[in-house]
Amino acid sequence: MPKIRIAILSGLTAIVMLAISGCYKTTTIVKNPGADITETQSFANDIVPIFTKSCALSGCHVAGGKVPDLSAANAFKALADGSYIKANDPDNSVLMFWLTGKKSPVMPLGAGPDETINAKIYAWINQGAKNN
Repeated sequence: MPKIRIAILSGLTAIVMLAISGCYKTTTIVKNPGADITETQSFANDIVPIFTKSCALSGCHVAGGKVPDLSAANAFKALADGSYIKANDPDNSVLMFWLTGKKSPVMPLGAGPDETINAKIYAWINQGAKNN
């Protein structure tokens, strides 16, 4: 009987170890990425193009896809109404959690954290997250 228990416990331990090793995070960015950006970030000119290129793709953050809808026409409303951003507080904005790897899955999917994207979005939120 003790040999069967040891075999079962060993098997369960092996399964748990395999499951844990399959869970990983690409990267977590610790530094505030946009703290050095001093020029005003425009939502329409600086942020929407990022969303269009990296997020608002077929099957991703578009109407009928994953929330929030980051298509050009809906992005600001979706972010503000969905509490994804806290104006003037990027360190506590859910959007930045995803972009920096503090929340999983890391966005953009497959690419992981992108310092240029993160810096611009961080600066925009830090500057008040205006619909400008």
